[in-house]
Parts: sequence; C-alpha cells; structure tokens
Amino acid sequence: GFDWPDSAGPREKLNEELAELDRACVSGDREQMLHELGDVLFALTNLARKLDLDAENALRQATDRFARRFAHMEQALESEGRKTHDTTPDEWERLWQAAKRAPGVDKP
Repeated sequence: GFDWPDSAGPREKLNEELAELDRACVSGDREQMLHELGDVLFALTNLARKLDLDAENALRQATDRFARRFAHMEQALESEGRKTHDTTPDEWERLWQAAKRAPGVDKP
C-alpha cells in the first residue's frame, strides 16, 4: 500500500483538504461540504497516525477541556449576574481566553 515516510505528507494533504472544504463552503453545496469535511477528518486522523498519536483520545481530551472551560465561562458570567444569551462575541472571546489561563481548568 501507499504511505508517507513522515508527517510532512499528511500535513500537506490536510492543507489540501482544508482548501477543498473552503471552496465547498463558498459554493454553499452542503453535500460537498459534508464530503470535504469527512476528508479533512480523515486527513487529521492520518496525520495523528504518522505522529504516533491517538486521534480519538485527542478528540476526547479536547472535548472534555472545552466542557471545563465553558463551565468556567458560565460561572464567570453568573458571578457578574449575566446570562449566556446576553454575551457578545467579543465578551465570549475574553471569557474563553480567561478560562484558558485559569489555574486547573485544563486539568481533569
């Protein structure tokens, strides 16, 4: 079978697939967008394999980290007497960056 000798090939393939996804998004063709998103996910999985990393575990950890950060953001809003639906994109970004820096939030 064919395989890349190192992670450079899968990284280039990921860039190629991302560009194809961008073009599909511009076209608005949802079926093509779904197709290209699948290709991006497959390329990411292949890159992880070449880096000897567990893509499923990486996704699980990222999802858990997101949940902890979002909970931290909700607590920050609550302490300010605010609701999530009243928050602007700039405020979300400020809260996100603060959650990333908060001690212990990124640890399970």
